[in-house]
Amino acid sequence: MTAENTSIVRSSLTRQVYRSLRDKLMSGRFQPGERIKIRELAAQLGVSETPVREALLLLTNDGAIEMKTGYYFLTRHLSLAEYMEIRRLRLILEPIAAIEALPHVDANFIAELRRIHTQLIRAEEEKDYPQALQSNFDFHFSLYRRSGMPQLTEILERLWIQAGPLLTYLYPYGHPTYKGDHQHTKVIDALEAQDAAALRTAVEQDLIEGGDKFIAYLQTIDEQAPQPVKKSSTKSIRRSPAA
Repeated sequence: MTAENTSIVRSSLTRQVYRSLRDKLMSGRFQPGERIKIRELAAQLGVSETPVREALLLLTNDGAIEMKTGYYFLTRHLSLAEYMEIRRLRLILEPIAAIEALPHVDANFIAELRRIHTQLIRAEEEKDYPQALQSNFDFHFSLYRRSGMPQLTEILERLWIQAGPLLTYLYPYGHPTYKGDHQHTKVIDALEAQDAAALRTAVEQDLIEGGDKFIAYLQTIDEQAPQPVKKSSTKSIRRSPAA
């Protein structure tokens, strides 16, 4: 194999690892501030350490991972303010993606969404929280990727990979609750009716109503976090040497 072909193969492998890690981040498979162990990841994925390291560098550019002195990697731990900014963007963009998916929805797709939602509810009842997070991710991105708008989907993925580690707090601390029907069922009903307005409302309320307890929990964490020491705005005074 030539050097050029070797480079192409490695690049392809790096992209595969990158996509795998993105999905894990978006579905809450990493804790906030968790140290990423390259050797362990390489063993899990069945690859060498090089494509894992290169994929982590790409995720650093995405704002999902931090590289620390000593060349080790941590998942980011977003502050409440950072999360709320991401949430505001999601409230704008996710309804657009859902509405754009409407022309591409058929009975088979709706049946698949019902299956995923049923899996989510069962996982919540059985306290299988990793599966619940995975099913929630699958529900949303099955719909958003149906939009036929890859640029929009890419933006949403970048938002989710940054916030993904925080989702590990969702269960049991911020378990989604709803006053009436689960908003996912309202999403499905709106898709069946081809009702764009109802779909927009359901997607928005899934994030707003379903996220109330989650945000309340994030506030308690934010309040407990140590505050940075403020630097004095005055210049230091150089003392004269003692006589």
